[in-house]
Amino acid sequence: MIPYGRQDITEEDIRHVVDVLKSDFLTQGPAIKALEQKFAAYVGSKYAVAVSSATAGLHLACMSLGLKDGDVFWTVPNSFVASANCGLYCGGTVDFVDIDPETLNMSITALSEKLIHAEKEGRLPKIVIPVHFSGRSCDMDAIYSLAEKYGFSVIEDAAHSIGASYNGKKTGACEYSDIAVFSMHPVKIITTGEGGIITTNSPDIYEKLLRLRTHGITKSPSLMTKEPDGAWYFEQLSLGYNYRMTDIQAALGVSQMDRLDDYISKRRNLVIRYNEKLRNLPLTLPSLKDLNDSSWHLYVVRLKLDEINIPHKRVFELLRDAGIGVNLHYIPIHLHPYFRELGFSRGDFPETEHYYGEAITLPLYPKLSDKDHEYICETIKGILQ
Repeated sequence: MIPYGRQDITEEDIRHVVDVLKSDFLTQGPAIKALEQKFAAYVGSKYAVAVSSATAGLHLACMSLGLKDGDVFWTVPNSFVASANCGLYCGGTVDFVDIDPETLNMSITALSEKLIHAEKEGRLPKIVIPVHFSGRSCDMDAIYSLAEKYGFSVIEDAAHSIGASYNGKKTGACEYSDIAVFSMHPVKIITTGEGGIITTNSPDIYEKLLRLRTHGITKSPSLMTKEPDGAWYFEQLSLGYNYRMTDIQAALGVSQMDRLDDYISKRRNLVIRYNEKLRNLPLTLPSLKDLNDSSWHLYVVRLKLDEINIPHKRVFELLRDAGIGVNLHYIPIHLHPYFRELGFSRGDFPETEHYYGEAITLPLYPKLSDKDHEYICETIKGILQ
């Protein structure tokens, strides 16, 4: 089976990990700081905080911005459930903004209209979480302008977009947001096994994140409520979590970052070849308009079902039967049973639901061979022609 995504681990990666295993620190050691500093320097943010997963990062981001019971937050339904769960963990109430059918990101038109209605009803969101789907940045300038007008905070769900750019700066620079959160899961651009990175330019948010990822604890005398009892002393200032990344994972991330730009370049070349080979088929292909800005975590095609005689599900099954590990990103969040119990239903977000009925994610990763790429394209042609 050709997977839709997979990690690339080199001997250099292994050496970095083994060096940590032979060192004095397996966790809470220097590899964590090395990864955070390297990542912040790469994206151009003031601060970076390594965490156990992007989901943990999104949760801490919501907590650091004070999301609580009674607060409303918005995200998109075309994402993994973590984009919505993160605010629910804080007691917030979730709602969704439909996607733009071309970019598959949060629709600025839909967001603007929803904000107008929410203001009239006195239910403006405290936080909006746009998702950079497949590695292509949302229109963050427009979202930030609306944030300034309506008074909400912005968390970029940048799980797909390590290495992506927007308006000449790397995603994660936080020029148009309070916080950005990245994933380092094995199918993402680079990996730490499991893991995530949070970036921000706010020193206040940064200090909160550091405490929240480690049980709400501080060892800094300047933040304590009394003089320390001794060198062993620490205080828990708030309720936090154990969301730490290990030094073993961080060492892998430090090594992987050396190949980040190369990985993205290879992904872009594969995308160009896909578009060339599939251009005459009854498919809607990803736009190459922002080719050099996207990190291309995913390559998603949409079936033109009115031009073929095969149902969406059957095309998916035929590709799987042929040994091609296609996937579908994503089942609309609002259609999951848990969210239907919250009051959402089919028809609430038509653009997302229409997309879901047509989309198939094809394999895309730096080590995808020419032979396998050719086989994928020829198999699709055989099914659709």
